[in-house]
Amino acid sequence: MDLNNILGVVLAGGKSQRFGQDKSQVKLQNKLLIDYILEEIVDEFKEILIIANEQIKFMQSQNISVIKDFKSGVGPLGGVLTAMKWIKKNNKHYQWISTFPSDTPFFTKKELKYFYKKIEINESKLFFIKSKNKRHNIFGLWSVSLIEKLEADIMKGERKVEIWADSIGVKTVNIDYKKPDPFFNINTKEDLDKAVKEIQND
Repeated sequence: MDLNNILGVVLAGGKSQRFGQDKSQVKLQNKLLIDYILEEIVDEFKEILIIANEQIKFMQSQNISVIKDFKSGVGPLGGVLTAMKWIKKNNKHYQWISTFPSDTPFFTKKELKYFYKKIEINESKLFFIKSKNKRHNIFGLWSVSLIEKLEADIMKGERKVEIWADSIGVKTVNIDYKKPDPFFNINTKEDLDKAVKEIQND
């Protein structure tokens, strides 16, 4: 798979309601949470786009840009569409976007490379990672050719990634892992405490 055809996208536009503040900006062992994922992917893509609706801090890199959602309150699907619209508006030549959450400190480029290695690109326009019978809908590879269908469905009121992906015919790549769980995401302060303990025990 040609990574030059893929735009890396970090979805950081959520409201973090369960956490109580913007969790991408929380520090875990003196490092911003969003920087964990950025450090793993920054050298894998020609460009990375962060979707964030507030001013945020993140590691400095010439190939990272930040934009707001094209419309507020439409969830991760809105972030995906925002990235696709950015590609079209700026006459970029990316054919795919690869999405990542901003709150998974244990995900590494090893999982990313395995994901790409196992994808049969002609089988679908949408691919997600799966592990231990759980599908991770934010770790995805989305064809930019889905833009019109995605926009039409969002405008009709679709908000759930799970439902929309099933309607498209998503394919999954299963990834086994040993601790720490690379897909562990931080939704609450308790989750943050668990992540701290995981790092301390590593």
